[in-house]
Amino acid sequence: MGETFASETFRTERFRPSTLGEILDRTALLYRRNFWVFTGVACLPIGVIFAITALAGVMIFAIPGVRSGDPQVTAIEVAAGVLAFAIVLPIYVAAAVFSYAGMTEAAARVNRGEAITIRGTFAAVKPRFWRYLGFVFLQGLFTGLPAGAAFGVIVVLIAIAAAAGGGSASIAVGFLAVVIGMAALVAVVWLALGFSLGLPACVVENLPAWESLKRSWKLGNGTRGRIFVMYLLVMVISIALSIVAAIPFLIIVALVSWTGAGTANPAALVAAEVIRVVVDFMLQILVAPISALALVLFYYDQRVRKEGFDIEWMMQQAGLSQPESAAQTAPEPGIYKPLAPPDTVEEP
Repeated sequence: MGETFASETFRTERFRPSTLGEILDRTALLYRRNFWVFTGVACLPIGVIFAITALAGVMIFAIPGVRSGDPQVTAIEVAAGVLAFAIVLPIYVAAAVFSYAGMTEAAARVNRGEAITIRGTFAAVKPRFWRYLGFVFLQGLFTGLPAGAAFGVIVVLIAIAAAAGGGSASIAVGFLAVVIGMAALVAVVWLALGFSLGLPACVVENLPAWESLKRSWKLGNGTRGRIFVMYLLVMVISIALSIVAAIPFLIIVALVSWTGAGTANPAALVAAEVIRVVVDFMLQILVAPISALALVLFYYDQRVRKEGFDIEWMMQQAGLSQPESAAQTAPEPGIYKPLAPPDTVEEP
């Protein structure tokens, strides 16, 4: 019944006020119809992490000191580790920005009825990469400010308690530190929810990073609770999938990781750990597009509720007004197909 409703919605009213259940229903439909594109875009940062992890494991195993169990680490090994981190971090950040912005770009286009490809998605992100990177940086900076401030205050309180010599002062400081930590957590969650619609605004409206933050904060008023529930559902799905995937491997490890002498089989344990890591990365790839799709639908839903975007959309389709972004009207040739009328969307 849910899919029937979603299909009819695609044919008649692509943009209209929606309940949380309808947004989640449409998210599932869009994800299923474009499964390989979304998972292909999502696997970029996960694949980078996997490759880096595998390379690091090989390099660590190749270091004689680590292989022999020698705790001493030479200056050359430390320098190599710092250099590797300096090279790897920008690569991962770039892959993450391409992936997150790509999933948002793909979600916006499939919600408008356009056919998408993995190559086309990354090609659309490339010209505005630095803008998206700036937004991600500002989002992380402002979201993390309460946590950083709380950490600094807690460190000062611990130093004061240590100088006071413990006793009742330590108990009071511990209680105050817990209260400050909980308050910081609430503030971080609230800010994250307030800025959660910023990347869709940056992608769809082609806004600068700072303007996207302000746009998200204004547009998100009234829907932060629904977005929070969506994130909780995604978390529950992720945990459930992880548990289900872990059970067979725990059974396999219990059966094959012990020899007849009652000692662990190192090869079996290493193989089981490798399989576990691969499965965990695959689950992350499967779950990542859900929140990206849902956030785009929340973004459009808020624009419909607050700005009458459904009327603006109908005027655009009738040729009575120009779309707000050139990217919506003039995609790169050969990357995206023309917009499909709502009544011609084919059932898979």
